[in-house]
Amino acid sequence: MAVLELPEWAALAPALILFGTAMALFIIDSISPRSTNRELLAGTATVGSLASLAVAVWFIAAGVGAPGFEGRGVIELFDGQLVVDQMALYFTMIVAIVTALVSVASYDYLQDHTYQAEYYSLIMLAATGMATMATANSLVTIFIALELSSLPSYALVAILKDNRGSVEAGLKYFLIGALSSAIFVYGISLVYGATGSLQLDAIAAVLQAGDADAFGGLLGLGILMLIGGFAFKTASVPFHFWAPEAYEGAPAPISAFLSSASKAAGFVIAFRVFTTAFPLEATTEVIGIEWTWAFVILAIATMTVGNFAAATQDKVKRMLAYSSIGHAGYVLIGLAGLTTDGGEVVMGAAMMHLLVYGFMNTGAFLFVALAEHWGVGRTFEDYNGLANRAPVACFALGIFMFSLAGIPPLGGFWSKYFLFTGALQVGSTAMLVVAAALVVNSALSLYYYSRLVKAVWIEEPIVERDALAQPTALYAAIVVAAVMTVVLLPAFGPVADTASEAAATVLS
Repeated sequence: MAVLELPEWAALAPALILFGTAMALFIIDSISPRSTNRELLAGTATVGSLASLAVAVWFIAAGVGAPGFEGRGVIELFDGQLVVDQMALYFTMIVAIVTALVSVASYDYLQDHTYQAEYYSLIMLAATGMATMATANSLVTIFIALELSSLPSYALVAILKDNRGSVEAGLKYFLIGALSSAIFVYGISLVYGATGSLQLDAIAAVLQAGDADAFGGLLGLGILMLIGGFAFKTASVPFHFWAPEAYEGAPAPISAFLSSASKAAGFVIAFRVFTTAFPLEATTEVIGIEWTWAFVILAIATMTVGNFAAATQDKVKRMLAYSSIGHAGYVLIGLAGLTTDGGEVVMGAAMMHLLVYGFMNTGAFLFVALAEHWGVGRTFEDYNGLANRAPVACFALGIFMFSLAGIPPLGGFWSKYFLFTGALQVGSTAMLVVAAALVVNSALSLYYYSRLVKAVWIEEPIVERDALAQPTALYAAIVVAAVMTVVLLPAFGPVADTASEAAATVLS
């Protein structure tokens, strides 16, 4: 195929397209400062995201980065600092999907906003950082990509400069992010001190050769601090406190962007670091304990704290923020279930969940953006009776809520089903407890997700509303997300195969 004739650096095309789109938006802003041409700005961002998505899908279909394809194996660039494999392309695809949905939805949301070009530019730069995180193969490139993603995200949360809540949320997000970056860098320095390497496969080689046996304590502390950095990026316990504040204060499309794309990017570096740099058997011999125990504890704690906190909220956006913490706990099962013999089934299930989550969670936050566009308040009661005025959007909301809860036959049910069966297949007592926690927390989540559906469809409105506007772009993004949440069901075979192959690539 034509892809075989491309130079190796072309494998970075999905990330380069996102970066090129950000530069194009900067040029547009330079030529026409304070431009409010929403069609041009939103259109450029959307086209760039869809082009990146198309190239990522094309590469996956062509077998780029898949072992076993003659001449198309895993592509290493810059002496192995970056690597393009099926997992990198899979997560780039998730980032591009969420970026496209958020770009379309922002067209209506940003009406009359002052900093529109800056807004779209920052989204594309953050997406570039997330796509780079998917390909990063050393602790240095991971940190650089992490910061490339984080810095625009801080600005995006605080971009509503006249809104005190937005500015305050941005400041809190920045301060906690700076603290987590310091912890992560310190963890990197300890791992380097123990192994003398920063490249992931080189770290694994040192551990397997037994050259780090004398530094077990140092390495164990370094790994623990790396887990802290990942926990911040994925909004996992105990570094989850920023998420409700940031998501509630940020513009709703940015909440969708951070809770879906940013979370996926955080998980891809966790998957890559712990499957590539720290092979379970060799690392256990050095530090004296399997690192999967940390993720077993984190998975149970994160899903439980997130779901119980979500069940007590009286504001919709804050409920979704805490529920996103619960979903981070579900995905952590993918790391908790890794064994010395593999674990591609449970890790592939976690990757499937992130793809489905990208549609259903983004759609849920975009519905909140639609409600804010209408001037609806933040509490559940404020959403009462919205279905009388906007049945299509509220029907889509029902799909998102029931899919997030894991009700069959929606996509969220299948991804949780594969997570559950994958955990059972591991067969250890700890994973049986994790599987039980998944079921209990999913049942609990049905309570608060149903509460929102009940509010919009059954409860009487607390105020009489005039006819609501029908913003085309926001509606289009919500409907596309809802359709994909449903359509993923018949497509789940190919989705499951792609995720499992991507997981097997990094575990082989």
